[in-house]
Amino acid sequence: MPIRVYYEDTDAGGIVYYANWLRYFERARTDWLRALGFGHRALADEHGVLLVVRDVSVDYRRPARLDDQLVVDVRPVAVRRASCLLWQSARLAGSDEALVVAQLRFAAIRRGDGRATAFPQPLQQRIRDSLPASADASADAPAHSAEG
Repeated sequence: MPIRVYYEDTDAGGIVYYANWLRYFERARTDWLRALGFGHRALADEHGVLLVVRDVSVDYRRPARLDDQLVVDVRPVAVRRASCLLWQSARLAGSDEALVVAQLRFAAIRRGDGRATAFPQPLQQRIRDSLPASADASADAPAHSAEG
């Protein structure tokens, strides 16, 4: 999925508006889930489960500007019965230096009443299978990248 910075993404200073980084991370997370075999629509229709962001912490390190080509990395850090902790970062294509880093937890809720529920077992297993082999794995070694 190409992630290019468009004019509509920038603020009056010509850099990516802070809230738009969350949109980029959402797109990459959605593609990561698709790569695991689980789209949002299928989770809702087939399992009655919605995935919602429970909390997020963002570290804005350096700006991106109009026409920059970005790569957003997604790496699962931990998975529980009904939630998953992810590390995400955005960098310029061709660079290893993170512009923005986020730690995000998403959770599963029932579509009908919005109450917490367990991930469908196949999704939970796919996430577990994509966890780094070691808890000491480098934060710069993503499991999935959305290259632009």
